[in-house]
Parts: sequence; C-alpha cells; structure tokens
Amino acid sequence: MSKRDYYEVLGVEKGADEQAIRSAFRKKAGDYHPDRHPHASPEEKKKMEEKFKELGEAYDVLSSSDKRASYDRFGHAAAGGGGRPGQNPFGGFGDMGDVFGDMMEGMFGGQGRGRSRQGSDLRAEVQLSFEEAAFGKEIEIPVTALSECEACSGSGAKKGSRASACSRCGGQGRVRVSQGFFSVVTACPDCGGAGQVIKDPCPECRGQGRVRAKRTVKVAIPAGVDTGIQIRKRGEGEAGLSGAPAGDLYVVVGVKPHPIFSRDGEDVLCELPLSFTAAALGCEAEVPTLEGKAKVKIPAGTQSGKQFRLKNRGVASLDGRGRGDQILTVFVETPSHLNSRQKELLEEFAELSGEDSTPRRKSFLEHAKEFFS
Repeated sequence: MSKRDYYEVLGVEKGADEQAIRSAFRKKAGDYHPDRHPHASPEEKKKMEEKFKELGEAYDVLSSSDKRASYDRFGHAAAGGGGRPGQNPFGGFGDMGDVFGDMMEGMFGGQGRGRSRQGSDLRAEVQLSFEEAAFGKEIEIPVTALSECEACSGSGAKKGSRASACSRCGGQGRVRVSQGFFSVVTACPDCGGAGQVIKDPCPECRGQGRVRAKRTVKVAIPAGVDTGIQIRKRGEGEAGLSGAPAGDLYVVVGVKPHPIFSRDGEDVLCELPLSFTAAALGCEAEVPTLEGKAKVKIPAGTQSGKQFRLKNRGVASLDGRGRGDQILTVFVETPSHLNSRQKELLEEFAELSGEDSTPRRKSFLEHAKEFFS
C-alpha cells in the first residue's frame, strides 16, 4: 500500500516552518486521541490508531531538518523501499508510543497529569455607589468556601501522624500506561494524583485537608474603578488539597447609576440646565461636583450644547496618572405654560429683536432658500 505525501498528511505547505508543522500535528493528533472518542467501536479505534501512526510518521520526518531534506529530495524512497506501517524509512522508531508519550502530556494538559492540587478560584460581585468607585473604599466580602482544615493544618493526616509517599507512583502522582500503541501519562489510580497516601486521615476533614467554612475577606477598592473591573486577591480562593496553594478570589465591580453624574473614562459628565433668561443674559451658576459645590461663570448668549470644563474634578486614573475633568454641558430650557403677560413680553421681544436676524437662523434660511430654488 503506497504512502501518502507527508505534507498532505499534516495539511501543511512544503515551505511550512517548524512551528506550523508542530501546530498542525498537535491539532490533527488531538482529533484521533482515544480520550476524545471514549465511545468509539473497536473498528473505529483501529482506524484512529492507523491515522495516528501515519501522523506520527509524517511529524517525525518533517520536524527533523535532516530527514525532511532527504524526504524533499527523494520522497518515500529516501531509505529504499518506502517502509512498512509503523516503521519510518528515515531512521525508524520501534515503539510509536515512545514518540508520543511526552507529546501527549503537552498536548492534552490536564489529561494524564493527575488532578490539580491547587484550590479553585472564586468570584464575587460587588455593587458600589458612584462616589465609592470614584474615591475608592475598603470593603469586606463574605465568602463560604473550602478552607484549610485547622485541625490538621491542611495536611489531611490526623494530628500526630503524616502522609507517606505513594508506593505505586513514587510520590509523582502520575503513571505511564499503555493503550494499544499509545503510551499515555495519567493520574495514579492508587493516590488519585496526590502523590501521597494518608493511612490515618484527619477526622475533621476526612483526609481532604480542607473543610467548608465562612470567612470575611477585606478588599481595598482603588479609586477610579468602573463597572467590569476585576480585582484579584491572591490566595483568597478555595484552599488546595493536602496543603497545596489556594486559588484566587476575583472581585468583579459594578457601579450603580447616579442621578446627576455619568462617566466617560476618567471624566465626569454633568448636564447643566439653564433658563432662557440666564443663558441670554449670563449668570454665575452653582454646580455640584464630586467634592461639593463649585461656581461657574456663564457668559451672556450661551447656547444649548455649550460645554464648560472643570479641571481635575473628575475621577482618579487607575494607573496613578492624575484625575480627569468634570464636563458641564448646557441645556437651555424653553419656557412653557406661559401666562398672558409673559406671552405679551415675549412677543414684544420677538418684534424688537427680529426672529430671523439671529446668526444660525439667518444661515438656515439662506441655505433653505438655495435648496428650494
């Protein structure tokens, strides 16, 4: 039976670099790994073994510069013959499992390495007021999680005793087993990947080294946080197994809406309503800020949309590079529900000023006239 082109087997171009070849092998090898197909029939498993064997041959040749050069020049006839299934004509290897043993450990990470001893990470959500997020605050978060057992100090062994190294794995927590032509590293079945055996377990935690308990975690919220920011507290997650490191606590911040203020990065935004007369005649307006009241001089003739900037009245930057500004946007309110006297005065004002003589109104009418002409 003729062999397929090795580049075709891996699905790479002839000029592919080492990284591309390795990535292609990892991806395709994963598709035929037995752990991905636990319910496959014996016939299907046999086909996967053959595919995997073919991939291994191709990778062994193309990942070696010398073998690849010979293959590019002479093809499968480089060593004469073209080889039999499971044998590589470019130098050969007896047991395919030896080639893939270490590769499988890197490719499938958690598979074959025993269960992780480190504690799980925890997540907590907090809701802050606008001011708390702007200025920062120390808060206390209640946590109910697996914590280190005080009775055995997390060892899992009864006080006065200690765990011993697992005799089967020699304390490594993993063993190499054969599955057909595969050689796979997996968790030691005797110790469950712990690497040690507890003959006299702690009665409080039953040998786990941890118990579920309530505790309080203090978290310093830095000034300038906003919705979606995560604060990481190292070692405040669940305790690890048998004294292994604890996981982390991730605090996710949410900021409640404010009736007056909103944010754009470090800038605080605020709308400033003005009466028609105040905007027309000018005034000194008293405005709220995060740190109290401030006075802003409004010049005569101020229009809606005009912005005023109060320097350094915004929110602190998380990277420590100062503070943002507070930006005031003017909104001129048109009077409504006028009484007869007010209407009379406004009509007189319109007659005196000429409604079509304002700059923007005049420009609009001129462009409209051109449009319809």
